[in-house]
Amino acid sequence: MTINKTHRPGICTGHHVKTEKHELAKKMRRNMTYAEKCFWNSVRNNKFLGYQFRRQQIVHGFIADFYCNDLNLVVEIDGGVHEEQKDYDKLRDYIINQYGIKVIRFSNQEIIDKCDLVLKRIQELIK
Repeated sequence: MTINKTHRPGICTGHHVKTEKHELAKKMRRNMTYAEKCFWNSVRNNKFLGYQFRRQQIVHGFIADFYCNDLNLVVEIDGGVHEEQKDYDKLRDYIINQYGIKVIRFSNQEIIDKCDLVLKRIQELIK
């Protein structure tokens, strides 16, 4: 895969997204996990330092759990299924990183038990 280095990081505008992928993202927004709901409640409506996060955002062909365009940041919340797909996640993160977008991952338990610490880690990351 060749990456255009002059591409402006952020959401891909003007890219064709298959209807099936768009519908899947909408379905995932309607059926968030408990951990995703916890994180969403902490960042929705620009609550986190005034930054806008989008949930289940299609970023370069992948559906990211959460995406902030201003920070060029994807936040992934990993449940048990991610234990079985570590290689796929690593490749996915690599591809997204090639567009200048940082990917940070947290476990469901980190979000549920320590969401304030997760937000603090994200804040430290963006300084």
